[in-house]
Amino acid sequence: MGGNYEKSIYNQLMEVMGRLDAVEKDLCHEKAEHKSDVERLNARISDLTAENQLLRDDNARLKSIIDNNSSNTSNPPSTDQKAGRPANTYNSREKTGRRAGGQKGRRGATLTKADVEEKLRSGKCRHQIREIGDPSGCMYVTKYEIDLDVAPLITEIRIYADEKGRFHIPDGYRSDVVYGPNVKSMAVALYSEGVMSNDRIASFLNAAGGSVLGLSEGSVYHFCRTFSQKSQESIAHLEEELLNHRVVMTDATVMTLNGEPCYIRNFSMEKAVVYRAVKDKTLDGMKKLRFLSKFTGILVHDHETSLYHFGTGHGECNVHIIRYLKKNSEDSGNEWSGEMITLLCGMNRARKHSIAGGMGAFPEEVILEYEEKYRELIARGREENKKTKHRYARDDEKKLLNRMEKYMENHLLFLHDFEVPFDDNMSERDLRKAKNRQKIAGGFRKESGHEMYCNILTIIETLKRRNMVLLENIKKLFMGTPAIF
Repeated sequence: MGGNYEKSIYNQLMEVMGRLDAVEKDLCHEKAEHKSDVERLNARISDLTAENQLLRDDNARLKSIIDNNSSNTSNPPSTDQKAGRPANTYNSREKTGRRAGGQKGRRGATLTKADVEEKLRSGKCRHQIREIGDPSGCMYVTKYEIDLDVAPLITEIRIYADEKGRFHIPDGYRSDVVYGPNVKSMAVALYSEGVMSNDRIASFLNAAGGSVLGLSEGSVYHFCRTFSQKSQESIAHLEEELLNHRVVMTDATVMTLNGEPCYIRNFSMEKAVVYRAVKDKTLDGMKKLRFLSKFTGILVHDHETSLYHFGTGHGECNVHIIRYLKKNSEDSGNEWSGEMITLLCGMNRARKHSIAGGMGAFPEEVILEYEEKYRELIARGREENKKTKHRYARDDEKKLLNRMEKYMENHLLFLHDFEVPFDDNMSERDLRKAKNRQKIAGGFRKESGHEMYCNILTIIETLKRRNMVLLENIKKLFMGTPAIF
């Protein structure tokens, strides 16, 4: 009895242990499955977190691009209209609160009687009198009317034979009918100033001449080609002037040549500007420019690193860096960039005030103080950059800080030498003519047309800068006298 009882108890124990083993196996299996589910969920959460951060960064990038305009990037003002603003309200000028129109103290441009009478005394104007009322009276008042009298003029040129019966015909009269220097100079001026196509120039001059001239599109092109060829001596002289100038500003704008991108680069100073046709902005392309290969002065530009291989000094355009600083303030929300704008603009105002006072540079202690403030803001920027929320803005801000630190001497060169301007705006303004042509008349079909346009623009823009009579000096060049020498 006792043995059977013990055996029964043992069997029950074995049965219970078997059940426990089965339950334990089930629990281990469920635990393993649960652990696997947790790992899968954690991995999914990690993937979604990374994807969410990627989307947030991309959203910040897209928002940054949408907010781009001419005040915070190098985009042209015309692109600002895409933001929905009305025409002519998309420039980056800050409102001053002054009334519109000419400001107090500004010299007006209205012609006076004294101005007209001086023009009459110069002999440059034909004078005629038209009477209103009864001229038998002894009293009258004088009013002046200025107008243009355009009429076709045909000059018969008689070339007589010498004592041997030979005719020595000048090169300009090989054809039986040629056009005179007045027509040629007006065609060239319209090509440059009017940004007109050759056929429209011919149509306009034919209409102005009472449909007598008979100009063709090919004639206009020939005038421009001839002018370009005759301008080489004057352009070479201008390049020599640039080489003798201590500070020269330069910039480039993209054009199209037979559908492919090309560039027009200019070199500007107070009394001259030279335009050059270039295929690209690379170092190899710049080495082909005679002026750059010989220049030993200071170049002011918009951070074109290839230009650092030329000249002996370099100034960076601070107007461009201010745009990037403004963009950084908008994207990152950090304060250092706004304070840097204030510092740079304050330096420029102090510089202008010192120039007005006859100074040529700041005292050394003033320069050191400005440079120390500049460095402090860069250091602050690096600290703020570590806390910048979005990766896209953080990376761009870091690049901006690196650039401003590396090229600090170039950005602040205008403090050390007042001949160096705060920006290269003169050069940018000189390129607006070329950009207008690209928009209105399109690009060029041949390299020769590209070069021809640059030669014509060089002469005409320099004549304007020197306040020289435009048509008269274009005509002189056609007649063999260099307009600029």
